[in-house]
Amino acid sequence: MRICIVGASGFLGGELVRRAATGHVVAATYLNRPGTTAGADWLPLDVRDRTAMADLIRAFAPDVVVNAAYNQADWTTTALGAAHVAAATRENGGRLVHVSSDAVFSGRAITYTEDNVPDPITPYGAAKAAAEVAVQVIDPSALIARTSLIVGDGGSSHEAMVHSLAAGRAPGALFTDEVRCPVHVSDLASALLELAASGRSGVHHVAGADAVSRYDLGLLIAERDGLNPARLPSGRSASGRPLDVRLDCSQTRRHLRTRLRGAREFLRKGA
Repeated sequence: MRICIVGASGFLGGELVRRAATGHVVAATYLNRPGTTAGADWLPLDVRDRTAMADLIRAFAPDVVVNAAYNQADWTTTALGAAHVAAATRENGGRLVHVSSDAVFSGRAITYTEDNVPDPITPYGAAKAAAEVAVQVIDPSALIARTSLIVGDGGSSHEAMVHSLAAGRAPGALFTDEVRCPVHVSDLASALLELAASGRSGVHHVAGADAVSRYDLGLLIAERDGLNPARLPSGRSASGRPLDVRLDCSQTRRHLRTRLRGAREFLRKGA
């Protein structure tokens, strides 16, 4: 297939490029700096520019577009950018996989299935919810994949924060009352590419099997990486983010060969 990864210089985007480059023709877009993953044609793109988006998709003519671009502080990138990606993909007959987030939920229900209506309580959550609506209206055949905290083997922002806190290089604390379903970046990328090839559409939940607090996630990372867990400060959230949001992925798992491991498994020392 010809696959275009939008937002490829990010943590998830880089893993998508690495996996897609084996056996596929890949275009990888970036805003400021190209990624370092080999096997792709790295192309500059600002998703806020509708014309540039349309020109790139028209020139590359992808079979599949995976949109992993977002900016938590910028509505235009997250919401309007998603609409531009959807419109360009639809106009050129490609298939769209749009990556969304558990931030679209308030946490009041705690556990959420794919048919729960988004009720965001943060600007970022509202932007992601607006992006989902835009994608569904512009391209009803698109697949929307909601995910949670993305962790890897040392490359994620969550892991970097744990290391900084353990070393005393950063202020702050890991919250004991913010609960999510962390997913390993390799599991997520594999599942997204599998879903892209499946022909499925609509909303799918793609997250890890375990619900853990940000503090417990930090303890797991510290144990794996040989850090002193006693040095990790804990506290209760005053961030304004949702507290307990758990994505029920049982429906999506039935259609996947990829196994979505839980944090207690993929962060186990020696795993």
